[in-house]
Amino acid sequence: MSQSIESFVIVGVTREGKTFRPSDWADRLCGIMSAFGADNRMMYSPYVRPGCSLKGHKVVLVDARLYEVEPLAYKFLINFAKDNDLILDKIEDEHMKI
Repeated sequence: MSQSIESFVIVGVTREGKTFRPSDWADRLCGIMSAFGADNRMMYSPYVRPGCSLKGHKVVLVDARLYEVEPLAYKFLINFAKDNDLILDKIEDEHMKI
């Protein structure tokens, strides 16, 4: 992934092809980026969402707009993927963005 600010997906598979554990990693990661809404319920950030790939792997979708709101959170997510040797894929299709 280049140094430019862009939307990306963290795939729950290491570069060696191993499934990342624990199995709820995507929900946990998105949970630390969530906040309580007006109804006192926890809500995922509109910029960081859990998902699933076509191959069934857990993923986290990260919108580039997060960088404008909180650049440290954006960098944290990139570093999380790098530190855990996870695959980062750039989101190029406008329809796939959050």
